Amino acid sequence: MSISHAPPDSSEPDISPISGSAKTDTDDHPSLDLIPLVPTSSRRARVPRWLRRTTGPLVLLALWQLLSSTGVLTSDVLASPGRIAQVGWDQIASGSLPSAMATSLQRVAIGLLLGTVIGTGLALVSGLFRIGEDLVDAPVQMLRTVPFVGLIPLFIIWFGIGEAPKVAIITLGVTFPLYLNVYAGIRGVDSQLIEAGESLGLSRWGLVRHVVLPGALPNAMTGLRYSLGIAWLALVFAEQINADAGIGFLMVQARDFLQTDVIVVCLIVYAFLGLLADFLVRTLERLLLQWRPTFTGR
Repeated sequence: MSISHAPPDSSEPDISPISGSAKTDTDDHPSLDLIPLVPTSSRRARVPRWLRRTTGPLVLLALWQLLSSTGVLTSDVLASPGRIAQVGWDQIASGSLPSAMATSLQRVAIGLLLGTVIGTGLALVSGLFRIGEDLVDAPVQMLRTVPFVGLIPLFIIWFGIGEAPKVAIITLGVTFPLYLNVYAGIRGVDSQLIEAGESLGLSRWGLVRHVVLPGALPNAMTGLRYSLGIAWLALVFAEQINADAGIGFLMVQARDFLQTDVIVVCLIVYAFLGLLADFLVRTLERLLLQWRPTFTGR
């Protein structure tokens, strides 16, 4: 008994093990339908972010130079960027500008440290305890409405004309933004998180350490960034008090001699130092708030 084997039906498709597509007699070389792993839109060349961020200042600088070159802005009103760069280099070469920057940075650092300790401490007392809120919040709210610049005469009477009134003005300017933001951060913690921590057996200190303080940290970092801006503003006023060193002292001298180029150099230094301080705080914020994913724009 012989068994005949029928030849395979040529009409049935042959499935290629590589491509998974049907292979027919009319298609000896099937095409592979590959799906791109990277979308076409994401493969487009993008402009680096640092270049985009510097475009605006460069455009303003070019416009400034154009107005100075055409005579729209005269040198006695506002010096040209080239002149200001030359004056800034001369100030650096003579050593006056680095010395002034070091003095101003020292004042800001001391005032910022004292203001951070005082503002954060008051916010913790007022935010964590109801009796603390009753005793602390009302006086702080009253004092923060008083312009700290208006207290300069009192500071001069109390502390003299040395470094103490300058540091006191910066400290006062830093304290209130930190207090408001830290206090708002503490009181803004979700009560359900507190209840969840209590159900897990956390003590009062455990709730403060693991729930309240991490929840208030974003507001605290915002308050620190705002306080830094106030610190540089307070420094400008503080260095008008019989100062014999610092960036403000250079500005006072330049004002007396009508040197607008030196004044602009000092203002640029103020802006640069403020931008550098803000960059450091934003870096610290990214490190401390890695647990909190946020929207970063598109």
